[in-house]
Amino acid sequence: MTVWEELLRTPDRLLWERLRRTDRTVVLYGTGNGADKILAVCRAQGIPVRGVFASDGFRQGKLYQGMTVESRQAIFDRYGRERLTVLLAFGSARPEVLNAVRTLMDETELLVPDVPAFGDGLFDANFVRLHRAELLAARALLADDESRRIFDLTVAAKLTGEAGFLFDAVSDRAQVLRADIRPETLRTVLDLGAYTGDTVRELLDAGATPEQVFAVEPDARTFRKLTDYAAEETRTAVIPVHAAVWDRTEPLTFAATGNRGATLDCPASPAVRTVEIPGRTGDDILGAAHADYIKFDVEGTEARAISGLSQHITADAPTLAVSVYHRCEDLFALPLLIHSRFPFYRDFRLRRSPGLPAWDLELFVRR
Repeated sequence: MTVWEELLRTPDRLLWERLRRTDRTVVLYGTGNGADKILAVCRAQGIPVRGVFASDGFRQGKLYQGMTVESRQAIFDRYGRERLTVLLAFGSARPEVLNAVRTLMDETELLVPDVPAFGDGLFDANFVRLHRAELLAARALLADDESRRIFDLTVAAKLTGEAGFLFDAVSDRAQVLRADIRPETLRTVLDLGAYTGDTVRELLDAGATPEQVFAVEPDARTFRKLTDYAAEETRTAVIPVHAAVWDRTEPLTFAATGNRGATLDCPASPAVRTVEIPGRTGDDILGAAHADYIKFDVEGTEARAISGLSQHITADAPTLAVSVYHRCEDLFALPLLIHSRFPFYRDFRLRRSPGLPAWDLELFVRR
């Protein structure tokens, strides 16, 4: 039995059940979109949130959802750190932030709620019970102990909100690049969700010498930076493509969030600025080229992007690197989709970079 199956039998460890039963004072650490989602779940489940604090220099003194954003010390002084439960309401992989979280964990009870970056639903105990068979089927596809370790710890972290699971669920990035991506073998790369070129830089710095990289990015502001980088990069030919990768060719309406990129999760509100971006399939973008490595980090549209690459995936059998954390179901639905659509793939490996919450989770798939 996996650690997360055992946790299903321990209600006191399950995040939302634990919060509903607690007699501690629940407060948020952080504001913004993640905090909005966590607060909405707390309200729906009858969990009172008594306050919010931010790191020094961030929004202190301003109002957030009717609460004054305070300092950590002010919250500690009012409620007593020994009586608090702090809900981490933002994401970060910065070492100094992770160290600050570790320090906070030594001072009081800290939990990391898992709310989806995109889509609906909640990865809670009911969700796991409902999708247990699919979770186990996806886990069974994994090729090595490290993948199963990352899988189990990630599910346990989502169920409990306990940061310790996430601090343990980390892979050696240098080893990932060397063994799972094998940069020296790459000749044509398709980078879906290229941002400003950070993935391309990482590959090149790791020793990749591709002849060309198709770098696809939907956000206009980010794409301008990507274009600047492509013009400066001398180690390979970076071909910037301003598009949203999709399963067919059609215009798509995005919310221009001003964060890492544009998003299709677009609330119907006049306060949200929208832009129209061409939706294109990866098959169309590659054309006659033969990709040997495709990275999918497309903000919750990975399934559509995979479908739009059926021709090239079938013909070329490239190594795939797929983000499996944007939606609640991604952890099992995307591996099962790939296995079903492309049965020639046999090697599924799960890796995770440092950070909180359970983001930066990648599935590497090879023939």
